[in-house]
Amino acid sequence: MSYDRAITVFSPDGHLLQVEYSMEAVRRGSTVVGVQGKDCVILAVEKRAIAKLQDARTIRKIVSVDDRTVLAFAGLTADARVLVNKVRVEAQSYRLTMEDAPSVDYLARYLAKIQQKYTQQGGVRPFGIATLVAGVNDDDKGKRPFLYQTDPAGTHSRWKAQAIGGRNAKSLREFLEKQYQDLNEDELTETKCVRLAVQALLEVVDSGAKTMEICVIREGGIKEMLKEEAVQVVVDEIEAEQQEEKRGPSGSD
Repeated sequence: MSYDRAITVFSPDGHLLQVEYSMEAVRRGSTVVGVQGKDCVILAVEKRAIAKLQDARTIRKIVSVDDRTVLAFAGLTADARVLVNKVRVEAQSYRLTMEDAPSVDYLARYLAKIQQKYTQQGGVRPFGIATLVAGVNDDDKGKRPFLYQTDPAGTHSRWKAQAIGGRNAKSLREFLEKQYQDLNEDELTETKCVRLAVQALLEVVDSGAKTMEICVIREGGIKEMLKEEAVQVVVDEIEAEQQEEKRGPSGSD
């Protein structure tokens, strides 16, 4: 029996192969990095090369879900478009019903519920994307933004720093673990978090700021896309320090 033809059938060793295939689609996607600071969340995405005649504004890996919630994804762009539209409709429906903006925790759980639903129905397939969602929770008095992750299996979890997509996601997570643990909460400023996110992306990209897209989500869910010039300044600083380290003490003679 072929266990990879139907998403509702387990293989003898307990796997849903269609879900694992969707995980592979995520690994083949662009790298996405998320870093939570003391009063901000940074979402950084690897931008793949596009055709010279294509409008870059139509290819976005970071999208707004609500006026205070932002989503970045790795995997199939077409699947992301459908899933993002579902979450946007739910966000507006929540506003009409509750007369308040939905929290990022609610939207992340809803997103994961939709992804899980598509792992147990016939006639459909799992969404081939994983997401990092940043936004505000209403129970947080300071309206501090938080970072959540969802995956094709339908799980959702909260993170301090995370990397998804790309073949080097595991090594990037290890890099983030080491760098993040070396910082205390007072050091997790917006500048430090942007630098950490850019530093992680530099492990997988070659062209600096041209191949990066950075979004900063601040207190209250206020979001800003960093301009390429601002990102390039951070890239230049990191590369200059790396060159200095390579030269070592003897390089100053």
